[in-house]
Amino acid sequence: MSANKKKFHFAWLVLIGLCITVGLAKSGLNSSAGLFLPSVSEDIGVGLGNLTLYLSISSIVTMIFLPIGGKLMAKYDTRILLVVAIILQAGSFALFGMMSSVWGWYILAIPLAVGGVLITVLAGPVLINQWFKQRSGLALGIITASGGLIGAFSSPIIGNLIANQGWRSAYIMVGVAAIVIIVPTIIFFLRKSPQEKGLLPYGADDNNNSEKKVEKDTSNSGISFVDAKKSLAFALLLLFFFIITSVASFSIHIPTYLVNQGFSVKFAGNVMSALMVGVLLGSILFGYLIDKIGAKSTTIIAMLIGLVSMLLLIFFVKSTIAIVAAVGLFGFVSACIGTLAPAITSALFGNKDYSQIYSTVSIGLAVAGIIALPAYGYIFDFTGSYTPVLYIIVIMIIINIIAVLVAFGNKEKMVKAGLWK
Repeated sequence: MSANKKKFHFAWLVLIGLCITVGLAKSGLNSSAGLFLPSVSEDIGVGLGNLTLYLSISSIVTMIFLPIGGKLMAKYDTRILLVVAIILQAGSFALFGMMSSVWGWYILAIPLAVGGVLITVLAGPVLINQWFKQRSGLALGIITASGGLIGAFSSPIIGNLIANQGWRSAYIMVGVAAIVIIVPTIIFFLRKSPQEKGLLPYGADDNNNSEKKVEKDTSNSGISFVDAKKSLAFALLLLFFFIITSVASFSIHIPTYLVNQGFSVKFAGNVMSALMVGVLLGSILFGYLIDKIGAKSTTIIAMLIGLVSMLLLIFFVKSTIAIVAAVGLFGFVSACIGTLAPAITSALFGNKDYSQIYSTVSIGLAVAGIIALPAYGYIFDFTGSYTPVLYIIVIMIIINIIAVLVAFGNKEKMVKAGLWK
């Protein structure tokens, strides 16, 4: 055991590989989509509502392919799957640069989403679960934070590419670069399981029985799925997931909002780096606060941060300093999906049937991706402004605060009724 602890465990190389792979796929491809929208919309002559429908198609494909992707990850070689996945995702992204009709985006959204499910949704949790028996939470937090760090550098680069080379060349260059960087990373850093390297998972040789007993006891406590799904707290948690994803999805439209306010695409790209820094800092801060003051209080703080961000965008949009601050704070809101969403589920219902409860309320995440993104685009098309959207987001954030408070009140009733077992 001591020899294993003294050696550098291959699990950390897997983590590094995941940070590069998932971080680039999320921040370099998914999160940069909004930077292209104004130029593409104007050049091919299509409204933002119709253009952003491709993102809704991606969300629908994601919902359908998630269970299939999980089975594939369990059955086949991880490296082969992920290499194929990044070719699908980044290859589709590059092909956007060759499209002249919005139907090209609609069609390519399918392979884009299929590859994205394996790379950005499943790879991190599945491999971390295989390789880390200890510090798995830290590992997942590092992956989330790395996405923000990579995005802080990639967003201004991509914005400059669009401004200087045009959106077509930028799509192709970014997609090809992602394949060139990620494929070797997958081959050299990632492995499906420790057994392929003749190793135990990191921390698997720690035989602290008392600690394992505590973990077992904790995992068995909570409210059953049967009781949870009948509760008001469950409905409000579903609403929370829908709203927080709807709010966070506005990040795709921020570049268009800024361009509409008279700023350049280059400036919008530079400002989006602040969002990625916010995601990075938010992931770390919320993880710390959840441990210190609990999920409920941390969620309220996060929602208040979101309110400040929106108010800055509404009332101080002519100030570059205020815009940078607003977009940076909005990054904290985006960090909620990966940190607060699972934490608040556990806080409300415990760990007894956590996976069943979490996977069910996650429908709110998928539905929000399908509805909110094009809705924001259509509101802009009809009104010529994103200001109504910003006020709608303010209202949704206030609803979320109320939903969280009422949900925890309902939880106390369920506990008193003896449903927490």
